[in-house]
Amino acid sequence: METSKTKDLIAAASVPLIMTLGNSMLIPILPTLQKELKVNSLQISLLITVYSIVAIVLIPLAGYLSDRFGRKKIMIPSLIIAGIGGLLSGTAGWFAGGFTYPMILIGRFIQGIGAAGAAPIVMPLIGDMYSNEREVSKSLGIIETSNTFGKVVSPILGSLLAIWTWYAVFLSIPVFCLVSVLLVIFLIQVPKSDKEKKQERQGFRQFLSSLAAIGRQEGRWLAAIFTIGAVAMLVLFGILFYLSNVLEELFGIDGVLKGVLLAIPLSALCLSSFLTGKWIGENKNLMKWISVIGLALLALALLGIAIIGTNPLWLLFVVIGIGGVGIGAALPCMDALITEGIRKEQRGTVTSLYNSMRFIGVALGPPFVSIGMSRFPQLLFYSLSGLTVIALVYGLFAIKPESAGRNSKAELPPGGEPA
Repeated sequence: METSKTKDLIAAASVPLIMTLGNSMLIPILPTLQKELKVNSLQISLLITVYSIVAIVLIPLAGYLSDRFGRKKIMIPSLIIAGIGGLLSGTAGWFAGGFTYPMILIGRFIQGIGAAGAAPIVMPLIGDMYSNEREVSKSLGIIETSNTFGKVVSPILGSLLAIWTWYAVFLSIPVFCLVSVLLVIFLIQVPKSDKEKKQERQGFRQFLSSLAAIGRQEGRWLAAIFTIGAVAMLVLFGILFYLSNVLEELFGIDGVLKGVLLAIPLSALCLSSFLTGKWIGENKNLMKWISVIGLALLALALLGIAIIGTNPLWLLFVVIGIGGVGIGAALPCMDALITEGIRKEQRGTVTSLYNSMRFIGVALGPPFVSIGMSRFPQLLFYSLSGLTVIALVYGLFAIKPESAGRNSKAELPPGGEPA
């Protein structure tokens, strides 16, 4: 790792960490929030869903704007907006009276707007920071590890904050965002080449034409990566929702202890992401096969959950941990393939489309599992395993490492900059 870039990487890694905390901290305390706000289960699930939906819609726009105006110019205001959303949700209980829930929902909507322009921009930022593909892969592994580390600590931190008061989780968000804003402002230095300056003058219509050209040339393998990212996040958040319910409803485990237990399989995911990022280097063929093996592990783990059920509990944790290792192995490979295979000028938008697909998985996971648990519990994890196998097969045949990055040599449409 280039020592001159270490501070930049730390600052960049703070963004997905804090955005993950801002969403995942709510998962272990959703039952508490439901009681405090006196709402039904559908209403409380909207606190996660509305955040994800607005992010899904706005992430591609944020990616395009970051390509045109610069990564930091989009990330910093977005972090501030996310902090404002958290502040509004956190203070709603003080002054909103009977409108507490709607005000929290509005705050989460605003927070989702900020999230759309913050964490998803980090991937193209890393691609900008390093010219060496090995350093890009290693750094993206650290970014994915930061993301998963946020998922590890968020159940514990959310449970601890809820001991003080339920709205403390929301009030912590502006504090975290402020820390990240300061790190991004003072530590990240992204060189701007003359080529990038010219790219800022490229019109939106010309940009869409160049993006359409990428879709024609690279659409097959990009769609496979999008699919794998969406399925991985759907399964991950679905399993977390399932495990949270199992611990509380079947075993009577809640509070901080539940947060600690939820962190165990997530720790396996975090370690797997870190080691994979260090190992894959710039070998795109290795990235493909590690992701295939990771998805195979995940499919087998889901099949195992379907067979063993919830008893014994320790075995359920082992199986879920194996699934976490599979997800942790696959995601850094997808990150590296998509970041290294796309021209810098379109990198923000293309990786943002990828992140939108991941957010779709986040949004669909809990409701899918919730419906499955109530209507087809015997088939739920068989279905998720089958979905994972479909993503695996699609990636196996659609991702061609030898052709990834071909568009980096292609000509842009008239009005764009030549490669």
